[in-house]
Amino acid sequence: MSEAIYTLNAEIRNDLGKGASRRLRHADKVPAIIYGGHQAPLSVTLEHNKLIQAQANEGFYTHILTINVGGEEVKAIVKAMQRHPFKPKVMHVDFQRVEAGHELHTIVPLHFVNEAAAGKKGGIVAHHINEVAITVLPANLPEFIEVDLANVEVGVTLHLSDLKVPAGVTIAELAKGAGHDQAVVSVNKPAGKADAEAAE
Repeated sequence: MSEAIYTLNAEIRNDLGKGASRRLRHADKVPAIIYGGHQAPLSVTLEHNKLIQAQANEGFYTHILTINVGGEEVKAIVKAMQRHPFKPKVMHVDFQRVEAGHELHTIVPLHFVNEAAAGKKGGIVAHHINEVAITVLPANLPEFIEVDLANVEVGVTLHLSDLKVPAGVTIAELAKGAGHDQAVVSVNKPAGKADAEAAE
């Protein structure tokens, strides 16, 4: 995917407050804040159309973005995005600065592959979670974690500890101890079949 998707141009915003934010939105601009690291939070504005195009890509939420602000490049990730309740509009974005050598705490999506293989074995795939919180250095940040169901038998549940995570990635829940090994996905027996076996 083009790196241009992950580059945004921003302007420093000095006019703060609800009224100012409303005026910006009328001008098709989105108020945002960049925080974290060793610098003070920075209030900026973004072009709404460019932001809408960029955020349509799943990788936008897990990729390190380059935000051009006043001639400087700021590396950041999306931490929160506030949307309009019913219009296709972004109301506000929180970005967190990324500094090499400092761990990020972020959420990445799970990509389930080979689900058809589980279906061919007569199983029904049930997702328990679709994303996972991780701790990782910026250089090792994955866009997603793949969950391969090719060799998962019917009746088996995969947990967080079964995931093959890239080097340098720590799953936040597992770092809390064995009691936090959440179920990720199950390949279940069809209901009728399971009931019939239980009755035997």
